[in-house]
Amino acid sequence: MTPPHEPHSPPPDMAAVVQGFYERYPYPQPVENLDSYRQLWHDPQRRRADHHLFEPAKPYREDARILIAGCGTSQAAKHAVRWPAAQVTGIDFSATSVRCTEELKRKHQLHNLQVQQLPLERAAELGVRFDQIVCTGVLHHLADPVAGLQALRSVLEPDGVMHLMVYAPYGRTGIYLLQEFCRRIGVAATDEGIRDLVTALKFLPPGHPLENLLRQAPDFRHAAALADALLNPQDRAYSVPQLFEFLAQGSLSFGRWLQQAPYRPQCGALARIPQAGRIAQLPMAEQFAAVELFRGTMMMHGVVAYRADRPGGSPQPDFAGDAWPAYVPIGQPDTILVQEKLPPGAAAVLINRNHTYTDLYLPIDAAQKQLFQAIDGKRTIGEIAPGPAQRTAARSLFETLWWYDQVVFDTSRADASANP
Repeated sequence: MTPPHEPHSPPPDMAAVVQGFYERYPYPQPVENLDSYRQLWHDPQRRRADHHLFEPAKPYREDARILIAGCGTSQAAKHAVRWPAAQVTGIDFSATSVRCTEELKRKHQLHNLQVQQLPLERAAELGVRFDQIVCTGVLHHLADPVAGLQALRSVLEPDGVMHLMVYAPYGRTGIYLLQEFCRRIGVAATDEGIRDLVTALKFLPPGHPLENLLRQAPDFRHAAALADALLNPQDRAYSVPQLFEFLAQGSLSFGRWLQQAPYRPQCGALARIPQAGRIAQLPMAEQFAAVELFRGTMMMHGVVAYRADRPGGSPQPDFAGDAWPAYVPIGQPDTILVQEKLPPGAAAVLINRNHTYTDLYLPIDAAQKQLFQAIDGKRTIGEIAPGPAQRTAARSLFETLWWYDQVVFDTSRADASANP
């Protein structure tokens, strides 16, 4: 069987094959209404946290130029709703996806959205450079992902940021088994082929690697989602080392994971295994690679990346120096503080509801709880913990909160004081 991360050699016309596939089975499932999404992002604190996750060193702004590369049926429209003051451009090679996006644009009067049928490899034809580029679930379907990534990098501002998502191999083992099954017996991406495949999946033996995914992922109930996962004509996946190599090939540098805690050896169950100390001695990229192998079920990697020649390098927070007291912590809106059924010694437990691994909860004691509840998005760490006796504890806590995806930081004050 072909290894999960090694795609079959594509035919010369693979781009046209993949385009035709998405014309017939647009993905994600088209949506008709964005009112609930608009209500969710009406919260300015949510938008501010999102901005500083990607751009901690830049003062908050809402008027960025954003490119959604491979926008699918609704992603560009959602970003236009999320950032009404931004100029959002959506491109996709699928006429069906562009049509669905145009319908949402008209329905919700998204005057800040431009949509164009264009392969992302030709992004330079837009004649615009962007502050942020979002490309999720697309590059791994290209015949030449590196060329696609380089094309996107060419239209990114020197101090811009990319949000990328690509498939990860180990959690997709069951998917790749069924992909190979379908290839070997000639299951086609047709309505009849998908119907028969749905029937066949009901007979998967207990313990099959795909079984849990089918049970836990309601998205698989839709024909387009099932076709996208099991019958896509072009699909590859990247382990952590392969992803870092991929970024380097695109002249990009790693900034952070969209969700950091699943990759951090300091977080959750990984911090308690006998080998935790050994992992901590590895270079950071090797730590991430080791954690991916230990967890074994990651299905995708969401990453924040910057141009390798970005002025000043990566803007992500650094607690090794002396700048951290000037960081302004901003609470992640999906964090909840639990105060019932606590582990011994804990005054509360923090949980980010976006985490799928159940070991990624953070117990905090009474003093830490007091510091956490003092976060208001305005005061710096130094203002929250002004006393010398609090500084060491505050430094450890806020770095841990960052690792666990409980906070992001506005570091623009620290940068301003360092560069008056």
